[in-house]
Amino acid sequence: MKRGILSLMLAASAALASAGSPARGDDRTPQIPQLKVDKYTLPNGLEVILHEDHTTPVVGVNLWYKVGSKNEKAGRTGFAHLFEHLMFQGSKNHDNEYFGPIEKVGAQINGSTSTDRTNYYENVPSNALELALWLEADRMGFLLPALTQAKLDNQRDVVKNERRQRYDNVPYGQTAETLLEALYPPDHPYYHSVIGSMADLSAASLDDVSNFFRTYYSPNNASLCIAGDFDPAETKRLVAKYFGPLPRGPEVAKLKPNVPVLSAPKHIEMTDHVSLPRVELVWPTGQRGDADEQALDVLALVLGGIDKENRLFRALMYDRQLAAHVEAGHPASALAGEFTVTIYAQRGQSLDNLVKLADAEIERLKKDGPTLAEVIKAQNTQESQLVVGLQAAGRKADFLNNYNVEFGDPLAYKAEMVRLFKVTPEDVKRVANQYLTANRIRLDVNPGDPTPRKAEAEVDRSKQTPAESPKIAEVKDEFDRTKMPEVGPTPKYTPPPVTRRTLSNGLEVLIAERHELPILTLNLVVKGGEALVPDGKEGLASLTADLLTEGTTTRNSLELAGALSEIGASIDASGKLESSSLSLTTLTKHTDRGLDLYTDVLLNPSFPEKELNRLRIQRLAMLKARLDSAEGISGVVFPRLLYGLEHPYGRPDLGTPKTINSLKREDVVAFHKALFLPNNASLIVVGDTTPDAITAALEKAIKDWKPGEAPKRDLPTPPSSKKPLTIFLVDKPAAAQSVLAVGQVGLPRSTPDYFPLTLMNAVLGGQFSSRINLNLREDKGYSYGARSHFAFRIGPGPFEAGGSVQTAVTKEALIELVKELNDITGPRPVTDTELTFAKDRIIKGFPNKFETTFGVAGTMADLVLYNLPADYFSTYQSKIDAVDKAEVARVAKTHLDPDHMVILVVGDRSKIEAGLKSLPYAKVINVLDPEGNPLPPAATQGAEEGAK
Repeated sequence: MKRGILSLMLAASAALASAGSPARGDDRTPQIPQLKVDKYTLPNGLEVILHEDHTTPVVGVNLWYKVGSKNEKAGRTGFAHLFEHLMFQGSKNHDNEYFGPIEKVGAQINGSTSTDRTNYYENVPSNALELALWLEADRMGFLLPALTQAKLDNQRDVVKNERRQRYDNVPYGQTAETLLEALYPPDHPYYHSVIGSMADLSAASLDDVSNFFRTYYSPNNASLCIAGDFDPAETKRLVAKYFGPLPRGPEVAKLKPNVPVLSAPKHIEMTDHVSLPRVELVWPTGQRGDADEQALDVLALVLGGIDKENRLFRALMYDRQLAAHVEAGHPASALAGEFTVTIYAQRGQSLDNLVKLADAEIERLKKDGPTLAEVIKAQNTQESQLVVGLQAAGRKADFLNNYNVEFGDPLAYKAEMVRLFKVTPEDVKRVANQYLTANRIRLDVNPGDPTPRKAEAEVDRSKQTPAESPKIAEVKDEFDRTKMPEVGPTPKYTPPPVTRRTLSNGLEVLIAERHELPILTLNLVVKGGEALVPDGKEGLASLTADLLTEGTTTRNSLELAGALSEIGASIDASGKLESSSLSLTTLTKHTDRGLDLYTDVLLNPSFPEKELNRLRIQRLAMLKARLDSAEGISGVVFPRLLYGLEHPYGRPDLGTPKTINSLKREDVVAFHKALFLPNNASLIVVGDTTPDAITAALEKAIKDWKPGEAPKRDLPTPPSSKKPLTIFLVDKPAAAQSVLAVGQVGLPRSTPDYFPLTLMNAVLGGQFSSRINLNLREDKGYSYGARSHFAFRIGPGPFEAGGSVQTAVTKEALIELVKELNDITGPRPVTDTELTFAKDRIIKGFPNKFETTFGVAGTMADLVLYNLPADYFSTYQSKIDAVDKAEVARVAKTHLDPDHMVILVVGDRSKIEAGLKSLPYAKVINVLDPEGNPLPPAATQGAEEGAK
């Protein structure tokens, strides 16, 4: 997996809009963030990187081990990823799961594994830094004394559930492994997937995994980055205290780059339970850091990555509506890279024809190269993502660690950015000709019964030489590691003050200043969305939002996209259930140009008929594809079961094929005119500006936007649900897992019980260390993760608990889920310990909401949408802290009614129905189609007979 600027920033800023950079060809100096670091190495080989950032009282602790799936041997695949799980299960001096103490202090904790590395991180309040370092050091030095067969077996089951959820139970889930096996020879370190062979994991012994740990999990094979609000001298002392005594491990030889060579084209054809055919084209490229890496990055963006500016989008989705989605990418790893093109076909379209058209675009680039403007826009895209993605302490820690592990220098991104801006059209043309040859892999996936998985090869371990167990010196400490460090007083944090201004046209403006980075975010929150759409026009709110950025009276769709990419800014619109929004993110040096484009979209949308028809085709494909996955089906059917189609909360939020086909341009124009009024909206501004400056600019820019009569927001009363606990079943043949959803109509955001409900749900299923998740995942091994949540809305939103579980234990998992719901409402109410834990997690983690401009803007939107008081942020923590155990018990008993909830199960009916029927509350199982319509008796009877 590539961890360069392109992929790293795409991941880090997926929820953030991009900002800009110079647009002229004669001004090619990138705006490179000048992060200051202090890097040193302990005597035992541990590399340490420190970066101070006192924006919020948060510290990112980020530890990379230089081991990934590439280091695994045949017959022992999946070990690196397995250890990602085992490392959270306890160590000698803390023989308990790691999520508990970290969540209790309000921190975020997780890990991930790639081909080349495994990382672990804790984003903690600054007073909990020592706790995080103690835990990380303990599992580095003392994991094995606490590793038991029971823990290994449990986490092996969790990993198998992860495979079912991420590979086996998702559309196109088998393609990743198929591509790896086609691109790399069997002896290549990248031949097998990161998750590995389930047969290898099943055969793994404690000795096997222990030897793997001793080989790779040592100070001299790791890099520790600490970024955020800390004292450098004290932090160095703590690092030396906890990590310094840990002995070196064996020296791990660095694998050399090994780029595969394809001597001929390969064409693979598969089928799957999918609605849209998909084709992937893959070429081998050089490793991370190769001289051609940046030119290939630019090629990927020009071909299939810059919004509407890319060649494939124009050819396959804009000029012709033949594809539902296109993208190109260049993921490079330590040993080799891949250039990929992915195309989802519209239904009825030939993959051969789409490949022919894509090849024509590739050949044009090989013949003529890209324009200078295209190269500049690609460069600006990466530059802006770099700036926007470095707002949070944890992101910066991971970013710096990435470059340290890849290149030995946490600041190597600077040289990489300079290389990027030296890329010319001639460079892109050259690499297109050099790498995008006829020798490539083509993988087609067409609708049909899933292609059987290739049987996993069994490795005869009797013929293997047992791995030699490395000898590790004992740790000699001068302190007692068994004592968990005390966490100091919670650092005082005051959320950014909100300045309120009102423009002359009545628009309310809420402004929060942040001057750490040159970024500005504007988010217009409009009161009204899908809930205000008339019956029969479902999907109108989101389609209206999509059309906002498809052209104005002064710029067509492509001209608008081009003007935005020239400055690297982005404008995004959304139509949600109860609100609509229009947002801008830009670098502050482009504020004037960005604001001009933003107000053009706001005041002058043209809603072109041509673009409406194009988006209609895309939406219809999306609706069809959504029902390919069990999770997608549950997302459509469960709200309908709770509210019915007569209530806005029960209708399909994106519409149905019938309603989308019926929508006309006049519907869009009328909906926009009714909602987008200055007296029906609030504008949230966050970033590098001042209230006076932005107010003056806005007053000038939108003075012609006139108020009008705002629409009424009355919602119908949800249907009363006093029916006995009822099971509904949607058949998903051959599903590797069952999706469970259990719930009821909940409460509105205005409920006075909001704070006790928040705490009660945290204990029940709102955090990793919740009752539901610890039961279904950590104790039983039924699921990769199970949760519960209240969706608080203007009206009573839904309460839902559930998750994906193994098909074979669907009944047992449902029994446990219902048991947890019953327990918390009566026989096992929330305890003092659980309540204190939940309070600590929420109160101490409160500053995390304010680490990014986009996060602040999103949090502030709640003030507007739900009419929250002006002191909401400043009193939030105290109101959480004031809730007592009696209140939590009361709201659980009052607002949860397990005896009258709805149960939805989406899974393989032939394998799960008999078990479900044995449950005492399953006298009748209502069988539905994937849209939630009751199946006719004949179909139900036929299916029952087939399952016998």
